[in-house]
Amino acid sequence: MKYVDEFREPQKAEALLHEIERLCLILGKPIKLMEVCGGHTHSIFKYGIEEVLPNTIELIHGPGCPVCVMPKGRLDDAIAISQNPNVIFTTFGDAMRVPGSTTSLLQAKAQGADIRMVYSPLDSLQIARENPDKEIVFFALGFETTAPSTAFTILQAASAKIHNFSMFSNHVLVIPALEALLDNPDLQLDGFIGPGHVSMVIGTDPYQFISQQYHKPIVISGFEPLDIFQSIWMLLQQLVENRCEVENQYNRIVETQGNIVAIEAINEVFTVRENFDWRGLGDIPNSGLKIRTKYAQFDAELKFTIPNLKVADHKACKCGEILKGVLKPWECKVFGTACTPETPIGTCMVSSEGACAAYYKYGRLSKVAKKNTPEKSQVTISQEPLPACGKSR
Repeated sequence: MKYVDEFREPQKAEALLHEIERLCLILGKPIKLMEVCGGHTHSIFKYGIEEVLPNTIELIHGPGCPVCVMPKGRLDDAIAISQNPNVIFTTFGDAMRVPGSTTSLLQAKAQGADIRMVYSPLDSLQIARENPDKEIVFFALGFETTAPSTAFTILQAASAKIHNFSMFSNHVLVIPALEALLDNPDLQLDGFIGPGHVSMVIGTDPYQFISQQYHKPIVISGFEPLDIFQSIWMLLQQLVENRCEVENQYNRIVETQGNIVAIEAINEVFTVRENFDWRGLGDIPNSGLKIRTKYAQFDAELKFTIPNLKVADHKACKCGEILKGVLKPWECKVFGTACTPETPIGTCMVSSEGACAAYYKYGRLSKVAKKNTPEKSQVTISQEPLPACGKSR
């Protein structure tokens, strides 16, 4: 395939959907699949994929949105840094509206803080060059997908001896988050639609523990409609054949060993934190990245005094449960009423990859209707769980 239209051909989508329905009939059980990445969640709703899948397949939305998993305390720390009079605070746009305890970066900007939206950490480094009398701080967010760009920017700042530049690192790691989810007894999953962008960096080998230790299949997926349909078909095929393997549907981009250059840059600049607090998931050991002592001059946490407090979420907000896959966005009482993209209460509504934002934008009213519709296929539903891989049915 060379062109994007080839990933959206209706005839191919229909053929894959027929195969998915056939496999659902063979399985004869409800199937729960988690798409880990927020980008997949938005693609699923943008293209109406969930609407045409058999009702026996339930898609669970995972914690693969880096802005969403940011706890309020870390937002408060970022806002505290931005309010220093000599600081120009730079950030990606989707972090601007995320609510902290009492305010957001957007509100802090309105109140006089010099906060600027950028498209990359290199834009922030350029601002540092142009403002040598100011301290420039970049709000470094994201999974392994964006960590390389942060690492390369720090390496460039070190090489150019730019001393008025630093990063507030909030990079997180996908593998510890998946382990935390798999250890949650309240969340029973049959398989994973694996994150494509993260896997482009880390490769496919790090996911082997999912199949070997937890006996669940995972398929690394692209983001176009045919990618997602094919990945679901591949997962169902594994379940029918009683296999649990790491498969790579996104092999046009993702390689087994990942991006060696990017991984080396991450390892050069960052070290793993002992603990990092995730919204909804709590403290997860070895799940975040901090800047190594070698590059301490570029660590905003060392340059500035920050509150460094844990702050509870708004009582009405169910973002934590949504990130864990326990609830769907429309099951939150404030969804679409008190909590909207313009007036967000939780991060899942404001982030460009948040599940609540996807539901709100692409079909918030159709979810309850779908729940009450008859089954599309005549599948006899058994309540018995699927056996572990390698065990007979």
